[in-house]
Amino acid sequence: MKMVTIKDVAARAGVSAKTVSRVINGEDHVRPEIREAVQKVVAELNYRPNAFARSLSSSRSYLLGLFIDDPVSGYAAEVQHGALLRCRERSYHLVVEPVDLNGAGWADHVRGSISGLHLDGAIIVPPVCDDAALLAVFAEMGVPHVLIAPSSEPETAGAVWMDDRSAAREMTEYLIGLGHRRIGFIQGPLSHSASLRREEGFRAALQEAGIACDESAVLRGDFSFRSGLELGETLLGLAQRPSAIFACNDDMALGVLITAMKRGIAVPDELSICGFDDVASSRAAWPQITTIRQPKAEMAAAAVDILTDPAFRRRSEGSSSRLMLPHELIVRGSTGEAP
Repeated sequence: MKMVTIKDVAARAGVSAKTVSRVINGEDHVRPEIREAVQKVVAELNYRPNAFARSLSSSRSYLLGLFIDDPVSGYAAEVQHGALLRCRERSYHLVVEPVDLNGAGWADHVRGSISGLHLDGAIIVPPVCDDAALLAVFAEMGVPHVLIAPSSEPETAGAVWMDDRSAAREMTEYLIGLGHRRIGFIQGPLSHSASLRREEGFRAALQEAGIACDESAVLRGDFSFRSGLELGETLLGLAQRPSAIFACNDDMALGVLITAMKRGIAVPDELSICGFDDVASSRAAWPQITTIRQPKAEMAAAAVDILTDPAFRRRSEGSSSRLMLPHELIVRGSTGEAP
């Protein structure tokens, strides 16, 4: 099969190859109707620019970096998938760069990745998106970057969020609506600002409903399945065990579910369990886990949109560099009315 070239796209669209290049690269000074016509032909012909030739013809690499602390987690997999698909649509490429802030020489490693790969931009994922020293490296290197779910609105970077506090509050209100009054809560690590916002939402819902929070049933986990197992044992071993347990992510919720099964506690008849994120494990469990769907792939795709927006790259007015995406409460079989 003959490979489609930029000249083929130009001929079909009735424009010059230079105009096709401008459209693909997201440049200005292209009339909307011309841009639409070229994009239509690109889709029809399934045209993919030659990344090497494209980078040679400009000062850009068309390569974005995804900087993340745990690239093999379920959360990371969905973030990577969303970024990868949108990069493909924008004719960019994506490289995943693990960051271990506890490792020696991590800053030099990050600098080497940025300069060696000639990155056009970077997506930085929690919890490392909240590390001031890491963000200082990106500022020093002059790389456009977008943060996913940062603890606060950055001054010099783009950002994409969801409302963790509101989502956790909604989940807690849902449990209260089922008649639960003694609700256990498994927090995430302090290094993740999102886990703090989720705890705020949990406590706010209890307070508004006039329900006292039992501090003995609020425990600190680390977002791992193992911590869900261990803390599930603690909560289910209490003299007055909770009728519902809200874990700050799905991996910990799955750990609680397994612990309940080991103890012969029926879910949801005797115990309701819910999580947060809607990763694949929440759907693979039985019963499937009630959770908050965090738009992970969508947030990553939005980060790519921001980075490839010429207005953002120029730091000009009108660039949409701050986005809040909606969450969704997903009710499944792991929650039911209080016994």
